[in-house]
Amino acid sequence: MSRTMQGVYLTKHGGPEALEWRDDIPVPVPGPGQVLVRVAAAGVNNTDINTRIGWYSSEVTGATDSVDQDVEAGGWGGALAFPRIQGGDLCGIVEEVGEGVGFEPGQRVTCPINLPRSRPGHPQGFIALGSEMDGAFAQYCLVQADDLYDVTTSPLSDEEIAAIPCAFATAENLLTRAGVKAGHRVLITGASGGVGLAAVQLATMRGATVTGVTSSTKAVIVQGQGAVETLDRGAPLPKDTYDCVIDVVGGPAWADLILALKPGGHYAVSGAIAGPMVQADLREIYLRDITIHGCTHQTPEVFGRLVALMNAGRIRPLISKTYPLGDIKVAQADFEAKAFAGKLVLIP
Repeated sequence: MSRTMQGVYLTKHGGPEALEWRDDIPVPVPGPGQVLVRVAAAGVNNTDINTRIGWYSSEVTGATDSVDQDVEAGGWGGALAFPRIQGGDLCGIVEEVGEGVGFEPGQRVTCPINLPRSRPGHPQGFIALGSEMDGAFAQYCLVQADDLYDVTTSPLSDEEIAAIPCAFATAENLLTRAGVKAGHRVLITGASGGVGLAAVQLATMRGATVTGVTSSTKAVIVQGQGAVETLDRGAPLPKDTYDCVIDVVGGPAWADLILALKPGGHYAVSGAIAGPMVQADLREIYLRDITIHGCTHQTPEVFGRLVALMNAGRIRPLISKTYPLGDIKVAQADFEAKAFAGKLVLIP
């Protein structure tokens, strides 16, 4: 007789009503090369909400508001197979292993949210945990062994590790693609969010001088992660000032972010919470030799560097609140309200 587990199904694109708590979900059985992971903690991310409402579809042109129309291809890679277990941030314990796997029960593991799946003609192909495959919003999660990393020796807690994969890997990828290095002046938007705070911390570790854009109420938190100064959201940005802009916001301020760069500067983007449709003067881009980086695909080296930092205890995310998995709707509402800085984490 097959085992069952508790978890949350996404049954369709839509609002919180699309999330369904279940206690009769079949526990996956690992096949060759696969690992069954008992979920210890799972982070809450903007991408979970984006996927729920179908925001990744080209039919949707606004910010991350609830979608009131039928959406076909609303997942990262197009149409989702419902029901889907979401959750791209995983920290768990190896429960069972399939044939040919190098992991053993009892090891603590994590993995990226973006899992590389290159193919001919598309070397940057990937699938996303919690979108194209079931994720961590349940008691168990089935993962390919090649996608897992051992974090048994890390001094970080399960909740801290679960707060790292999406936010810190996104941030590290942005910094890598933009070429951030010691001596650079870097502007980071959305600096009090999970990705923003991770980018502040990681850019500071690289020796960059960081300015964070955030609300005045969260400025101290951002400065505590390493920013030398903060700017209020909506405040004028200095022109020709920054070597790199790290953006997860987009929206109406996009043109000003381009102007804030020095000639020859680098703009890297991996989010658009203020809206995906932007306008700018192309002359300010090509006449000033601005390089624009769209950053979603991540090489294994990016996450490998984070795992080394986790195991050495050199990075530590800010966790503002934890919730039982059954309170996922409350957690997502708090996330959307931006009531807290840093990360929110669910416990199965």
